[in-house]
Amino acid sequence: MPPLTHFDAEGRAAMVDVTAKDITERTATATGSVLMRPETLELVRTGTAAKGDVLGVARLAGIMAAKRTADLIPLCHPLGLTSVAVDLTCDAARNAVDIVATCKLAGRTGVEMEALTAVSVAALTVYDMCKAVDRQMVLTDIRLVHKAGGKSGIFGAPQT
Repeated sequence: MPPLTHFDAEGRAAMVDVTAKDITERTATATGSVLMRPETLELVRTGTAAKGDVLGVARLAGIMAAKRTADLIPLCHPLGLTSVAVDLTCDAARNAVDIVATCKLAGRTGVEMEALTAVSVAALTVYDMCKAVDRQMVLTDIRLVHKAGGKSGIFGAPQT
C-alpha cells in the first residue's frame, strides 16, 4: 500500500507539492443518492416542493461546490476546472434521487475531490429543500466511480 501523501517528514499535515507533475487532461466522476419517502420523491419529481425546483437548485449547488472545493477541504489545491456536470435523476423503484457529478481540467492534480464535493453538496441541498416534509432522508453511497489522467492512470470502481 502506498504511503499517505498529505504529511511532511515530521508527520504534520501538508499540501502535496505538484510543481514537477506533468499537466495532463484529468477527469473524475462521483455518484451518490438521497433516499426518501415515496411522497417526498413525488414532490421532487413533479417540481411541487414548497421550496421550488429541488433538482435544478441542487444541480447548481453541486456545480458551485465543485468550484469551491479548495475553500472547504484544507489540503486541496485550488483548480481551474474546465467543466463541471451534475445530473440528478429520480428513481421511483428505490425512492431515491441519484446524483452523478463529473469534473474535468488540464492540470497537475486530479479532480476527484471536486466531483465528490459536488455530489455531497447536491445531496445536502436535496435534503435541505425537502427536510420540512421528510426528516428521515438518508444520504448514501457517495463515492468515486471513475478517474482518468495523471501518473496513476485510469480508476474505475467495481459495480455494486
